[in-house]
Amino acid sequence: MRFKRALLIFAIFFLFAGVTSRSLADEGMWMPHQMKDLNLKDLGLKMKPDDLYKKDGTGLMSAVVYLGGGTGGFVSREGLILTNHHVAFGALQRASTEKKDLIKNGFIAWGKGEEISAKGYIADVLLGYEKVTDEVLSNISPQMTYMEKYNAVDRAKKKLIARAEKEGKDIRCNVASMYSGNEYYLFRFKRIKDIRLVYAPPQDLGNFGGDIDNWMWPRHTCDFAFLRAYVSEDNVGVDFSPDNVPYKPKSVLKISIDGFKEGDFTFVMGYPGRTYRNYTLSELQFDMDTMLKRMEIYKDTIAFFEKAGEESREIQIKYARLITGLNNSLKNYQGKIEGMGKISVVDRKKSQEKDFLEWVNKDRERQKKCGEILGKVKNFMQKYSVYYWKNNLLSGLVSPHLGSTLLAQGYKVWRTAEERQKPDMEREPSYQERDLPFIKMRIQLAEKGYDLKTDRSFLMYTLKKLFDRPEDQVPAAFKEIIGKHSEKAVDDYVDHLYDKTSLADPKKRLELLDKKPVELMKLNDPILNLAAELEKEMKVLREEKKALDQERLEMKKVYVDSLMKLKEGRIAPDANSTIRFTYGFVEGYYPKDAVYYFPQTALKGVIEKDTGKFPFHVPEKLKELFTEKDFGPYIDKKLKDIPACFLNTTNVTGGNSGSPTLNTKGEQVGIIFDMTYESVIGDYYIVPELQRTISVDIRYVLFITDKFSGAKHIIKELGY
Repeated sequence: MRFKRALLIFAIFFLFAGVTSRSLADEGMWMPHQMKDLNLKDLGLKMKPDDLYKKDGTGLMSAVVYLGGGTGGFVSREGLILTNHHVAFGALQRASTEKKDLIKNGFIAWGKGEEISAKGYIADVLLGYEKVTDEVLSNISPQMTYMEKYNAVDRAKKKLIARAEKEGKDIRCNVASMYSGNEYYLFRFKRIKDIRLVYAPPQDLGNFGGDIDNWMWPRHTCDFAFLRAYVSEDNVGVDFSPDNVPYKPKSVLKISIDGFKEGDFTFVMGYPGRTYRNYTLSELQFDMDTMLKRMEIYKDTIAFFEKAGEESREIQIKYARLITGLNNSLKNYQGKIEGMGKISVVDRKKSQEKDFLEWVNKDRERQKKCGEILGKVKNFMQKYSVYYWKNNLLSGLVSPHLGSTLLAQGYKVWRTAEERQKPDMEREPSYQERDLPFIKMRIQLAEKGYDLKTDRSFLMYTLKKLFDRPEDQVPAAFKEIIGKHSEKAVDDYVDHLYDKTSLADPKKRLELLDKKPVELMKLNDPILNLAAELEKEMKVLREEKKALDQERLEMKKVYVDSLMKLKEGRIAPDANSTIRFTYGFVEGYYPKDAVYYFPQTALKGVIEKDTGKFPFHVPEKLKELFTEKDFGPYIDKKLKDIPACFLNTTNVTGGNSGSPTLNTKGEQVGIIFDMTYESVIGDYYIVPELQRTISVDIRYVLFITDKFSGAKHIIKELGY
């Protein structure tokens, strides 16, 4: 009842405010070629869709890059990239030591010669994409088994990628499925591998509010960082070299400090990770169940590594990225579970499926094609659940995020050796020759993200939790040791693994990548021997997953195709880390009864939150700037203050972090860094009245860069 009352107040407010329904979020993350079908001119966009994206790789969208699992944007002709502090966090963490703590203190390069390598970071610059559905599905026949169909599609995608990547040694391609296999697209990128850190504010600003404010509004986090892309003198994306030069992007985002007002049109371009809006009810319920169980795993893992970090700042730094990521996911899941309950998403999905079936049953052909599809998906999910939990336990043990890092490294070495025995086109994805440089890079970077002693203790801790598992859920490789139900036996077993292995040396791990499986077995390394045993089970599960994935895809293909017909094509493909466009308006919202959130925050709010301790510690210099009203040209005349963050009704998810928020003229006015707590359910179900995206205002970014840090050379490079 309270929610309904809030909606009534919301409707009355906007009726009298003169704001129409156009200010509500569009329920889509649209592919660039779909923009022409959106009524963008009438909504307020003063650019043509062709100005944003052209098939030849030009247009404003070419300034937006896929970066470190998030998004960034070129903001100068010298390859300067503006993204989030939390997107660049890995670079800060890997460059930090106890004595040189970039996480805590931030970083400024006063010239290009002082910029440091953002280790592990790659920028993919979009060159274009094309539809390849016919080529991908050309060898599929109804008589094939699910496994045969899966392999046929896999071979077709690999051939398309191999052909496209012959264009140049820095060309990287991928084939993505849209609408659950109804369409396939080949995306082409220029891969830039030399990325350097230029500027990041201190933790007190870049992560102001920490996990407490994460996913929340009002927000005051100055979540930004500057990186720079470098290429060889002949404009090829190559590894780090002092001889490399700044990349010259085809398009650059123009920064605007003119501000905006409530109700203004905005849009976002970026690389959203995953959404599940075209899920059936049974798929949604399965995910809700898995989220609840993952939350317990994440809480347990976070507690372990936070306790380990009490030993030294060095250990805290090594596990900072892992803990931050797990906390982020944990709160996201909490928001999803709470949100689904508050707005009765299950009941809404039931209603949607009732309407769907009514539409299906009005036509004999539709009834024949998909009259039983929802029941089939429900039965499938029960079967899939059995596989999922078997795989979840085993894959977690060899995951660098939820298991032992050293064991994960050994497993990667063993898997690589096995895959390299196959012809390149028959290898598993991510183990082809094109992937080997990335595998080597990840092995080298592992040293920056784990502590050997802590890792040993965590494997002991993880294995002991298997005591409570039914015997049929314990991996075969551990059944003997777990069957003893002895903590000492587990400790002795893990000590043997770590004492006798040579894999603790990162150089040794790299050397072993060139070995064959038979050569690795001769080493009699206990970690490698364990990896080999685990891989026997993982291989069986992998093959099972392929058949299951194909079976699910074929059911979902029918379902989503029918949804598209029902909605007359007005349905966006679920996000899958490919380039997307979304639009919306600067608007506040009612999160609950009698509470209205205005769409802007200001520096005043930062000062008000100061507790003197992280995550709400405000640096003295910032307090002085506020007291003296030394705001420069970045002041918002209406607020009479520095604007901090703002809301709009655009449609984003994880992966959009670092995406530019642009005004009606295509000028950057902010950087996406979060959604509100009420919006996280948007990955599954959109409630326009509650769907809000959080951006840091570009004026706050420039104010901190200029007035707080004195990095006027960056301000000048941006054109101010």
